Amino acid sequence: MNYIDLRSDTVTWPTEEMRKAMLNAEVGDDVYGDDPTVNRLEKIAAQVIKKEAALFVPTGTMGNQLAVFTHISRGDEVIVPEDNHIVAHEAGAVAIISGGNLRCLPSKKGMVDLDKVRNTIRFAEDIHEPKTGVICTENAHSTGIVHPISYMQELYGIAKENNIPVHLDGARIFNAASYLKVEASEIARYADSVMFCLSKGLCAPIGSILAGTKSFIDAARRKRKILGGGMRQAGIIAQAGIIALEKMTKRLSEDREHAVYLAELLKKIPGVEVHPEDVHINMVFLRINKIVDTSNLTESLKKKGILINPPENGKLRLVTHYYISRKEAETVAETLRAFLSN
Repeated sequence: MNYIDLRSDTVTWPTEEMRKAMLNAEVGDDVYGDDPTVNRLEKIAAQVIKKEAALFVPTGTMGNQLAVFTHISRGDEVIVPEDNHIVAHEAGAVAIISGGNLRCLPSKKGMVDLDKVRNTIRFAEDIHEPKTGVICTENAHSTGIVHPISYMQELYGIAKENNIPVHLDGARIFNAASYLKVEASEIARYADSVMFCLSKGLCAPIGSILAGTKSFIDAARRKRKILGGGMRQAGIIAQAGIIALEKMTKRLSEDREHAVYLAELLKKIPGVEVHPEDVHINMVFLRINKIVDTSNLTESLKKKGILINPPENGKLRLVTHYYISRKEAETVAETLRAFLSN
């Protein structure tokens, strides 16, 4: 069965153009630095995001963890909003890999009180205190909300006043840029390092990018080896990443349009609570305000050819992508309406 898969935008398979290009990709051994396609991807990525250098890594989680691992010393504090991916969905990796201490701040959809950030920074002047090693933020946020440039700028200003680096988890930075109608580099300029995914909504089968200064990336490359992330003939997958950057980033407004359309359709269903105005990128969050067996819901939709994840904290997340059009959005809304009417 060809499913309508709304679980995530990570479910996108490579386009036909990607498959053909991957078949003919020029390769070498990336650990030796002689895979020409990987080198080209890293150069393009650095140029796109306007950083000195970039590093190809297998996953977004590895990119984030490499950034923290490279920025901090063991025992340092990592200031981070309490609902960021680094905290919520990376399996406690900061403690395991970097020996860092997460200083989680109260957050509203990824944004924190900036005065609280300023007052949380510590310099280990007292022997009882750890030192703040890095400040992390996320844009677009995992709630689908895009933070304004002014917020990024002010947060970065606080960090620079205190000589502390900022790492941006920009897994969906191109979606955020599309919403803000700016280049992704305009968001990334307010961070010392940035990670973004090639496999989320861009159809590349694998891979993310970590970018920053040349010295930072040189250090991160060594630490990538420590984490087992050194790859060999990775040009095969890097070729798909190049197409993702050069072409697929240009069409992300379509995914948001389809997400907004889906949200508007869902809003008309009795018992469904959804806020189309909060659909900044390609994610629709909804709450069903009636008693529903969630396992029955997911199984029933699956039988109808629709894949969704179970609710988290009472909310369902539906994610549009390259393979979801208005037609699929209509099918999903009609199917959910039918289920809830029974």
